Order: sequence, then structure tokens, then C-alpha cells
Amino acid sequence: MKSSAVVHEYFKRVFDDYIVLVQLNPIDYSGLELIVHPNKKLEKTKMQFDEDIKEDLEVDEFKSITALEFNLYLKGLV
Repeated sequence: MKSSAVVHEYFKRVFDDYIVLVQLNPIDYSGLELIVHPNKKLEKTKMQFDEDIKEDLEVDEFKSITALEFNLYLKGLV
């Protein structure tokens, strides 16, 4: 039986008036992007990234975060 346990990676960047968070599956480069607006409105978009996504996030000054932080934003608790 094949294991489906994937350890996602999480990234965040704070802009002037909104926050972008990224959940990345490092095996198939799928993920979820969250945009948190100043009024706490949350946009969720399923994404398909390419193999350069980690380098792209680094260039764009995204920082690594924990799964807990990502999920707090996802649940609207932050």
C-alpha cells in the first residue's frame, strides 16, 4: 500500500495591506494560496506550481512558516 502522507511546506509574505500564504505539496507541486485582505476577507485558490516554485517564493521574499500559522489563517482565527 502506498503512503499518502505528505509533509506540506508553508510560506508567507506580508504586503502593505494584505497577506499572502502558500501551502505547497513538494511532491507534485500542488498547493493552496490564501490572500488575507485588511477586512479579514479570505480568498482561497487551488494552485498548480512548477518545480521552480521554491526559488520563486524566495526571490519574492516569502518566508517559511509553520503549518499551525497557515491553518490559523485558513480557519479565520488570525
